[in-house]
Amino acid sequence: MGKEMQPIFILPEGTQRTTGRSAQRTNILAAKLVAETVRTTLGPKGMDKMIVDSLGDVTITNDGVTILEEMQIEHPSAKMLVEVAKTQEAEVGDGTTTAVVLAGELLKNAEALLDKEVHPTVIAKGYRLAEAKSQEILEKIAEKVTPDDVAMLRKIAMTAMTGKGAENAKEKLSEIAVKASRLVMDDIDGVMVIDKENIKIEKKVGASVYDTELVEGIVLDKERVNPGMPKSVRSARIALVDSAIEIKNTEIDAKIQITDPSQIQAFIDQEEKMLRDKVNKIIKSGANVLICQKGIDDIAQHFLAKAGVYAVRRAKQSDMEALARATGGMIITNLDELSPNDLGKSGVVEEVKVGDEDMTYIRNCENPKSVTILVRGGTEHVVDEVKRAMTDAIGDIAAALRDGKVVGGAGASEIELSRQLKAYAESLSGREQLAVEAFAEAIEILPRTLAENAGLDPIDILTELKSAHDKKQKWAGINVFSGEIVDSWKEGVIEPLKIKTQAVSSAADVAVMILRIDDVIAGGSKSDSGKMPSMPPGMDM
Repeated sequence: MGKEMQPIFILPEGTQRTTGRSAQRTNILAAKLVAETVRTTLGPKGMDKMIVDSLGDVTITNDGVTILEEMQIEHPSAKMLVEVAKTQEAEVGDGTTTAVVLAGELLKNAEALLDKEVHPTVIAKGYRLAEAKSQEILEKIAEKVTPDDVAMLRKIAMTAMTGKGAENAKEKLSEIAVKASRLVMDDIDGVMVIDKENIKIEKKVGASVYDTELVEGIVLDKERVNPGMPKSVRSARIALVDSAIEIKNTEIDAKIQITDPSQIQAFIDQEEKMLRDKVNKIIKSGANVLICQKGIDDIAQHFLAKAGVYAVRRAKQSDMEALARATGGMIITNLDELSPNDLGKSGVVEEVKVGDEDMTYIRNCENPKSVTILVRGGTEHVVDEVKRAMTDAIGDIAAALRDGKVVGGAGASEIELSRQLKAYAESLSGREQLAVEAFAEAIEILPRTLAENAGLDPIDILTELKSAHDKKQKWAGINVFSGEIVDSWKEGVIEPLKIKTQAVSSAADVAVMILRIDDVIAGGSKSDSGKMPSMPPGMDM
């Protein structure tokens, strides 16, 4: 009687494994579902999503990366698409939905090729060729933009805000975004760089979106420390101090024996004298405003108030750095070092009641390299969405000026890119040609989605768009409000080139990576690991 072969177990119990086509199908399906989720938010007529987390907190947005982060996606391939959105957000600050939708469509088109027995590595190679060619085409069709072209920059900001919750006030908000960006702009070796960290966006519920304001300086979410201090200081000279204006406790445990009650008084007098000395150093430097990163003792507050100095305590490190950039002051850690040259300057420092909170405005700085946008709105959700729209707009302006190049929006650049890619595909021989064609087809998902979200017939719109582009109208795009084909450049629908180049490269990268996976090994859950491993069949004691 022949002996039966014992099964051999390599992986721990509870491990799940899918291989070959079924692994690819599962991964592609997961990625497509993520893309489908955000697809309806694309464009001016995109809808919003309401996400309620486990604590019951509500987020209402149509910002791709916010939706994907809040959804807490579990599937490993789907998580890779969330990474695409995060990269797009970090690099440009806008176009997150575009990148994810494109990645989903690239995988969908790859699936059709896999069904035709085209090998995944061939598709991957074709996608790489198409991605490199896309970058070349986009660079070629882009137009130049300069920091002095304020009208163009405003159009870029408005395009970024259209379709967001802030859309009804986009004229005013775009003006604020452009002004803020131009104030904090630095010329580094001929490249215009805008560090988004230098534009602080503060939110306060109350009033309307139209009351959003740009403060040429910094708004601190702090009030003055003592009511005896002036509420407002004109031509302010600001001391930025990163040390406590308090009596230091001894570092080691000390025991002090007192033989006479008068010695206690001497102690108290000495402490008061030390605090008075600290305050005198600040006053001697000529400062009439003190922003302190640490605490300010009550007695010191009294002395400062008597000297007419406006003081704020426990300011955040990031606010201190922003103040140094805005006012031209130096952050001092040792009061003995404080000199008139270290002081920052601003036109006015005042306490303003915003809603039901007191805030300190440091405004009218001469050449502020750091500014604040105070966003207002009727409810918490409105303010959050306006802040996201402002972040997108500033990101777009920064991206446009960094590269100095922009393209037409409204689906125009995508149709032009798709058209030129198809011509390129015809020059290739071999199976990669199919992959490049699939890539070109995938790019059409963006204008198609714009049309679908606006309730238009995508087939009619795409046909009209293609015929306009065949007639060399490279900026022909969709007006989603009228359903007509228009010149997106003349309509003022303009986007930075970086949105497109980054979206295409991230989407291609993730699509290629997912396509090359043919084996998914998922470990068993942690709860099983504490148990004794069970014996393989036939090996029981």
